[in-house]
Amino acid sequence: MIVNQSASASSLLSNRFVQAIFMSTLFLQIGIWVRNIAILLFVKKMTNNDAFAVSLISVAEFAPIFVFSFIGGTFADRWRPKRTMVWCDLLSAISILAVLFAMANGSWKAVFFATLVSTTLSQFSQPAGMKLFRVHVPEHLVQMGMSVYQTLFAVFMIFGPVVGTYVYQSYGIETAIGIMGVAFLLSAASLSFLRRDRQDEGEEQKSHLLEDIKAGFHYVWSSTILRTLGGGYIAAGLAFGLIQPMGIFLITERIGKPENYLQWFLLVNGVAMIIGGMLVMSFSSKVSPQKLLAFGLAVNSLVMIAMGLSTDYWFTLGLQFICGGAMPCIQIGINTLILKNTEESFIGRVNGILTPLFMGSMVFTMMLSGAIKNAISLVPLFLIAGLFFLVGVAILVPLFKLKGSIQPEPVKAAGN
Repeated sequence: MIVNQSASASSLLSNRFVQAIFMSTLFLQIGIWVRNIAILLFVKKMTNNDAFAVSLISVAEFAPIFVFSFIGGTFADRWRPKRTMVWCDLLSAISILAVLFAMANGSWKAVFFATLVSTTLSQFSQPAGMKLFRVHVPEHLVQMGMSVYQTLFAVFMIFGPVVGTYVYQSYGIETAIGIMGVAFLLSAASLSFLRRDRQDEGEEQKSHLLEDIKAGFHYVWSSTILRTLGGGYIAAGLAFGLIQPMGIFLITERIGKPENYLQWFLLVNGVAMIIGGMLVMSFSSKVSPQKLLAFGLAVNSLVMIAMGLSTDYWFTLGLQFICGGAMPCIQIGINTLILKNTEESFIGRVNGILTPLFMGSMVFTMMLSGAIKNAISLVPLFLIAGLFFLVGVAILVPLFKLKGSIQPEPVKAAGN
């Protein structure tokens, strides 16, 4: 069994597509973490620690996902995926020049634009990457591939906040934004090593855009797994939206530590995610993705409730470790369910339909989180988030008895 796991991992990592996409992700994560931490600290400084302004950073990051995800997913099914990803990275890098120009002329609020543009373009790039993953990675290696992919994200949960804090405190916000632009250029260069898109990938469609959209909704609704996953997405989104912008206030107000302790909480979370990702990789063939997802949601529910009640630094730090260890179960479970239960030609649209359900509910509670925190304090806010996670588990329960994939009913080609 150990030999089989080693052989599978070797086969996965020797895949040219996997190598290129991981290198691209490496550069993007450097830029994104420098951006996230630098903008967070910069906005807190400029607004004198205003909770509403801090929550707007997350809105700028996640609202475009809700607005453009389905549009981007639909076009990802129509366009050539490699070309789409490269152009998105290049356009993101160009947008950084506009941000730096605006800041040079005294408009500090342009930092929100940096997040807004890069997140919007990622709605076209991300589903294109999922489509390439579906094409170039064998099905029996999909869950392991997702595990390795999420482990790479976890590594940056450790180094990203430290690097972002160092860059901002040492060189300022302009340098941090500039690094983000360079990172997008290096990502585009990494993707150029992928082989050219096949002629049948992203050929110009004869169908109308609205017909493709209608077919995408019918496809998701016809799938038991995808339809149920959408309900779980909504519940999880409501929970994450409440706590996403409030982590720094949990540290400074509930625990009474300085704001720079945020980087250590994220570091612990990242270490736990690496360990969790490796564990999932080791038993990926033994646990169904729906059970993996439900387990992650259940753990997050209990942890959120406990974190809201805790006032002890070390206990809260331990809870953060548990939360990070369970996070790969959620991310890997979701992505594996989508990839294993979706035809290649519908990957973009399925991703574009399910993601807005999650992001829309998350942005909704995210916009309210600052006001809720000011009205009822952090404790009930974290308790409510924990209850939303439990609702997500309840929604997924009917999928536990399903074995294999439940394919949707065939969809007629648009225009027939």
